[in-house]
Amino acid sequence: MTENNSMPPVPGPMGQPGAEGQPAQTTPMPAAQTAPVHEPQHAAAGVPYATAGHAPMPPVPEQKRSSGAKTFLVAFAGALVACVLAFGVMGAVNAVTNGASGGTVEPSATVNNQQGTSITVNGEDATLPEVVSAKCLPSVAAIDVYARQTAGGYGNRYGYGWGGGQQGQQGGELAATSLGSGVVLTEDGYIITNNHVVEGGEAYEVTVEGTTYEAELVGADPSSDVAVLKCKDASGLTPMELGDSDDLVIGEWVMTLGSPFGLEQSVATGIVSATSRSQIMDSSEQQGMAGGQSTIYPNMIQTDAAINPGNSGGAMVDAEGKLIGINTLITSYSGNYSGVGFAIPVNYAVNLANQIIDGQAPTHAQLGVSLVNVTPQMAQRYGLTADEGAYIAAVSPDSGAAAAGLQEGDIVTGFDGKAVESASDLMLDVRGKQPGDTVTLTIDRDGQSQDVQVVLGDDAASQQQQQQMPSRQQRYSYGYGQLDNAA
Repeated sequence: MTENNSMPPVPGPMGQPGAEGQPAQTTPMPAAQTAPVHEPQHAAAGVPYATAGHAPMPPVPEQKRSSGAKTFLVAFAGALVACVLAFGVMGAVNAVTNGASGGTVEPSATVNNQQGTSITVNGEDATLPEVVSAKCLPSVAAIDVYARQTAGGYGNRYGYGWGGGQQGQQGGELAATSLGSGVVLTEDGYIITNNHVVEGGEAYEVTVEGTTYEAELVGADPSSDVAVLKCKDASGLTPMELGDSDDLVIGEWVMTLGSPFGLEQSVATGIVSATSRSQIMDSSEQQGMAGGQSTIYPNMIQTDAAINPGNSGGAMVDAEGKLIGINTLITSYSGNYSGVGFAIPVNYAVNLANQIIDGQAPTHAQLGVSLVNVTPQMAQRYGLTADEGAYIAAVSPDSGAAAAGLQEGDIVTGFDGKAVESASDLMLDVRGKQPGDTVTLTIDRDGQSQDVQVVLGDDAASQQQQQQMPSRQQRYSYGYGQLDNAA
């Protein structure tokens, strides 16, 4: 998976497309980052108490037998109460431990997770990771991408450099160029994955539960890194149950599933390290991205569960075995797992996938403005009244921005009560919303701050225009960065 910037200070881009060889080397997580992993402990079975070798009890004098009986009954009753209390406390502790960290669960027991919901385990003793793996692995796909190669190699088999490797002249033989992962959405074989997994491919194979299907690309949204494949002649597949990525809690248990380094049906566990991590990757960071289009990742889920090349497009699930994200990016000095990975929230990704399945061009929320970053140097040079924010260089006619009265020269400094420090901030804020949502912008106009409510439109028209003119020059430049942002 080409798991792929603006996270806390890490040299180079934040993310490297993380999904798609050499066999994976296990790197132990530093003790400071994760708690020690404990193997499940199972109760020893069939071990009777030792009874041999005990001498028979000497006879008790008749006159002392009554007093001894009373003493025995009192002691027995006390021990019984102590056992009840002890096992009650132990049961409560075990219920919490099993739900939070995957401890041993008795047959037909219930594992509670942080949301108060449960997973029922039938059969043999099982841990939470075992239960979630059994539920989710039948819905995880391995994806092989094929393309015609130039002389001199196969490109990058695991998708670094954003996908399908080097394309060659027509007429050459198809060869495997990259590997990735996907998630089953429907019984008849619609698979959601990352655009960078499938980009540049001419043929695709999808393996689900040991069965390999030829697949075709239904459609993709490069600007969001989402794509959909359809397995030919598939039926009876197991769709993954969808969760709600809006309800995630930092510290919540999660599992990542996919094919790291081509090792199919692999799982790893961790927690939600953070939410609302956002990033824009421009064309210079995305080698091979069609048309040089930037990719916008709003509100990503950060996790310490392992994500490696080959995991891209795979599943991130919660303790109920519900899909909460599509594994996509990593931050790493080496290009492999370093404990910081990212997933596209399921609510956002599946909404786009459904549009693709329905034959629509995926659309995103749009404000209807062209933007320039405001910096202190730019503010001083051009006499601006704010030294950070997003400068509105143009307003599109018939857009939500135009209807709300936004003007060229306004500087957006806030979005729904949150500070906007740059054009990228505003772009990510807008992309995290849905068309038709109403948002409140704080703007600086001629030194006066005011709030403006805007109903967001969609970017269908601008996407068509971009497809017609993918290399058009930007119209505005202020010496401190070209106008290359639109929201």
